[in-house]
Formats: sequence, structure tokens, C-alpha cells
Amino acid sequence: MGITRRIIFPALRIVIWAVIAVTLVVIAFKSAPQAEGDTQTPSAVLSLPQVEVATGAITNTVSLTGQIVSDPASTEKVTQAGKVSAVHAKVGDVVAVGAPLLEVVLEEPREPLVTTDKETGEETVTERRPKVTRSTMTATTAGTVATFTALKDQEVTVGDTFASVSPGTLSVTASMLPEQQFRLLTIPSEASVTVTGGPAPFLCTALRMGTAAAADPAEGAETTGDVPGAAPSASITCAVPAGVTVFAGLAAKLEVTAGAAEDAVLVPITAVQGSVESGNVWVVGADGEPVETAVKLGITDGTQVQIVEGLAVGDTVLEFVPGEDVAPVDDGMMYGGSAG
Repeated sequence: MGITRRIIFPALRIVIWAVIAVTLVVIAFKSAPQAEGDTQTPSAVLSLPQVEVATGAITNTVSLTGQIVSDPASTEKVTQAGKVSAVHAKVGDVVAVGAPLLEVVLEEPREPLVTTDKETGEETVTERRPKVTRSTMTATTAGTVATFTALKDQEVTVGDTFASVSPGTLSVTASMLPEQQFRLLTIPSEASVTVTGGPAPFLCTALRMGTAAAADPAEGAETTGDVPGAAPSASITCAVPAGVTVFAGLAAKLEVTAGAAEDAVLVPITAVQGSVESGNVWVVGADGEPVETAVKLGITDGTQVQIVEGLAVGDTVLEFVPGEDVAPVDDGMMYGGSAG
């Protein structure tokens, strides 16, 4: 035991201190600044992805998922107060615009006629018949009478609803997300419709925009397109042409094309800050530094956007908006990016 304390333990301590000393020297040399003129290059070089501005064809087509719906029945209202004197239609009748539906008679009493004899001064009172006004309510829409509530001799007032006429026509309707509505600032007159399990794609006409249908709170947020829980901002509707056989309730896909251009100046939407009318891009200068540049935007297809003013063919811009989101590039590094 004495030999161990006198010889072995001191020897081990010397070896341990020697290892520590060598390690400190190695660390010191590796952390020392490189000498002037050292040509060693870093192991990774950061470079922001760039794209060259080019020309091409672009079409702004928005795809919407909707359904076939029956056009609502028109309500027929009383336009003159009085008593129903005649009923000219019943539920199930097919009527044309202007066809008589209801006749109303209004009798208004008149003051008696009083005459005075000039010689005797005697007054004669003559009762007069009431003033009678007859009015016929006609159909405002062609179609089939769906409801009819007025009865003969019934008293009615102006504004009472007495019937409804179903036009028997169909429409295609779909909801739109805000970004889709921005792409359809100019509404075309028609759209291409494909009905699941139905006829070949057809053109629907009289395209119009309306308010979005309210979501049912009991069912949670409405889902539009491929974005779960996204709330629609508007709806779009068009008329199914006569001769096309479809039925209410069928699913339908609308392809709405709102503009196209040939030889357009194009950049990826990821390169643009903003997506409607105006935006900013970062143009790479001769010194390699990006400069924020305002541009005027045209149409987009969801992947590329047309530049109307602010860029020229051959310019180089950053592929992603600096500081927005992140996007992977080929070297595995992560850079700022944006979806426009």
C-alpha cells in the first residue's frame, strides 16, 4: 500500500495534468484568429435564391366547388287593398309572365250629393253609389304556381303575399375565399361547369357575385375549397342553360376564367409582397445587394403573377420576400420566403 501512495498515485497525477495541458494548447490554437492572407474559406456560404424575370403566357382561372340549386320561387304580393272578387289560378298551374292570378275590388263610399232649390231654398240629398276600383294582380315570373293562399271574398291589404311561382330553373352556386374573391375583381359573364356523374362540361351564363351563405353555428365553421375551417367571403352564381339535364343537390365544379395574357412579364408569387394591384419585389443590383422596388401587378394563376410596371425582362429578383416565412433551398439552409 505504501508503494501505491508513494509512486503510482503521483505518477497518475502527472499523466492527468499532462493530458489537460495538451488539450488546452490545442483549443487555444484552434480558436486563434486566422493570420492575414489566410485563404481558408468558410464551410457554408449563405446565398439568397434568385430568379430572372421572364415572359410567358398566363391565365387567371379560379376553381370553385359548389352545387346545383333550384332557383327560388318569386312571391306575388297584393298591390291594392280590398276584397278578392276572383281567383284566376291554383297550385300547380303553369303561368306566363303577366298571366292574371287574382282580382281585387275596392269599394269606397262617397259623400251624398246635396242640391238646393234656388226658389224655395229646399235641399235635396241624393245618396251615391260607392266608388269601385278593380285591380288584377298578374304573375311577375313564368313558371308553376307553388303556393296560393288567397280566397274569394277575402279582405286583403297592400303588401300581402298571396302566391308564389317557381320558375323551374336551376343555377350553380359556390362560395369563395377572400383570396379567390381578390382574383375575381372583374367578373366574367360565364363559367365552365362540371357536374359529378352528369353531362359533359357546359357553360353557365349570367355569372354574378353575392354575399356568402352564413355558416350554421351548430355545425361549426364552414369549409371552403381545400382549406378546412376557412370562412367564405362571397358566393358566385350562374344559370344552368335550358336543355342541360342536371338536378338540384348535385355537386359541381366551376372554372371561372377572369383574364389571360400572352408575353406577360412574370415572376413567382413568392417573390412579391402583396397580391392585388400593387406590390414590392427585391431587385438584385450589380453589387449583388437586393433593393426593394414597387411594382404594379396584373393577373395571377396562383403560382406566377404578371408584372405590369416596375420590372423588365432580364432583371433578377429574390425568389422569396425577405423575412416572411421560410423556404428550403438546395443546400439545406433555410431562407426567408413568402407566398405573396
